[in-house]
Amino acid sequence: MVFLDFEKPLESLYEQLEKIQQVGEKGDVDVSPMTSELEKKINDKRKEIYSNLSGWQRVQLSRHPERPYTYHYIKSITSSFIELHGDRYFKDDKAIVGGMGKIDGRTVVIIGHQKGVNTKMRQYRNFGMANPEGYRKALRLMKLAEKFGFPVLSLIDTPGAFPGLEAEQRGQAEAIARNLFEMAQLKVPILCYVIGEGASGGAIGVGLGDRVFMLENTWYSVISPESCSSILWRSWDYKEVAAEQLKLTAEHMFEFGLIDGIIYEPLGGAHANREEMMEILKKHINKEFEMLTSMDSEELIDKRIRKYEQMGKYTVLDPEDMQEQPVEGEEEIPNQQPNDN
Repeated sequence: MVFLDFEKPLESLYEQLEKIQQVGEKGDVDVSPMTSELEKKINDKRKEIYSNLSGWQRVQLSRHPERPYTYHYIKSITSSFIELHGDRYFKDDKAIVGGMGKIDGRTVVIIGHQKGVNTKMRQYRNFGMANPEGYRKALRLMKLAEKFGFPVLSLIDTPGAFPGLEAEQRGQAEAIARNLFEMAQLKVPILCYVIGEGASGGAIGVGLGDRVFMLENTWYSVISPESCSSILWRSWDYKEVAAEQLKLTAEHMFEFGLIDGIIYEPLGGAHANREEMMEILKKHINKEFEMLTSMDSEELIDKRIRKYEQMGKYTVLDPEDMQEQPVEGEEEIPNQQPNDN
């Protein structure tokens, strides 16, 4: 097991439990009372730790190396999954995976970021940072879903779109913008879940949907805490402060009306009980698709567009009221005629 910094009290308890279990296995000793007591302590300590997590601790959990990635969810909740490759323009981007599969008999097109489970695979997957061809592949699959009337499921987990020079040369911004334009008008239901990190355009490039949800220990923001810290304070040392100020947790996003709900994870995070997490997500997906597939395409598109129109706060001014006013603290310059003398 991998323990994060704030989980160190749990690590020592698990070490004690392991030693006691080894004694019980080697000798003819009944250690069940001691193991039961320690398991209760572990459960109580876990509840104490996870009852009041900070924004930075949520970020750490979203990056936990044992946390399930897109492929884990696909293999668990689908049957007969067929992965499809390539954008038909440049190449296949390994940072975004996608294809068709069945969830309890319903055919769904699934798209998601894949980070990789070890160092070699993370390099192969470019750490889940997609290039333009990744977003174009995602759009190709969404258009395929629209053609055959299949709903779309998007699983978001990325530290951001790839910022390299070659990505910009191939039109990174255009690819993300095109996806947003097309997803807004897609004639089939789109269901989006942030399952890990949700950073910047890399996340929203496949994150515009009829319903958008976040798992409990995830984050969604225009920038990562480290990058925010490096811009504002010229150092990564203030990443914890940045995480709080960015208000990037699922609770904040729901409060702001930017997501439709929070999927609560098993105690200890999604990695602590993968089977339970998969079952929770599968049930939620089925329930949401059941509601969305009952709507016709015109109703879906209309509600989707109105949903995003209502985000944020703004005021519409009457043109007659939009008269120039002098800026506070500045003197009003009199309207004088030029003097030829």
